[in-house]
Amino acid sequence: MTDILEKLSTSPFRSRFHLSTQDRLYVRQKGMETLKKHALDFIHKRLSPAFPPNDGKQTPMRGHPVFIAQHATATCCRTCLKKWHHIPLHTHLSPRQEEEIVSIILRWIDREMSTKTQAPPPKQEEPLLI
Repeated sequence: MTDILEKLSTSPFRSRFHLSTQDRLYVRQKGMETLKKHALDFIHKRLSPAFPPNDGKQTPMRGHPVFIAQHATATCCRTCLKKWHHIPLHTHLSPRQEEEIVSIILRWIDREMSTKTQAPPPKQEEPLLI
C-alpha cells in the first residue's frame, strides 16, 4: 500500500505547500507535543462535526504550521477528507479518525522539518515613489 504522503506529493496543488522560515521557527520553539495539541483541537472543532461551519473555508492558508500541513495533507475540509482519505461526508469523525488525521499532519510537519525546501517569503509591496 502506498503511503498517503507519497500519493499527496504527486499532486501539483498539495506538493506546493511548505513550511516558511517563520513556521519552522514556531515548530522548533513550541515542539511537536504542543503542535499535536493544537492539531487535535483544530481537527476536533473544525472538521469533526458532520456539518462543520464554513466547510471548505474553515482552514486558513497561513498563520500556523498545522494549517499549512492540513492543506498539504488534504485534511483541510470534509471534501478533501472524502477525496483523499475516503472519509464519508456528513458523518461525525470518531476519536480514532481524529487521531489518524493528526498523525498524518504531524508526519508531514516532521518531514518538512527535515528538508531544506521552504515556502518563499511573502511578497513585499513596492514602496510608492512620489
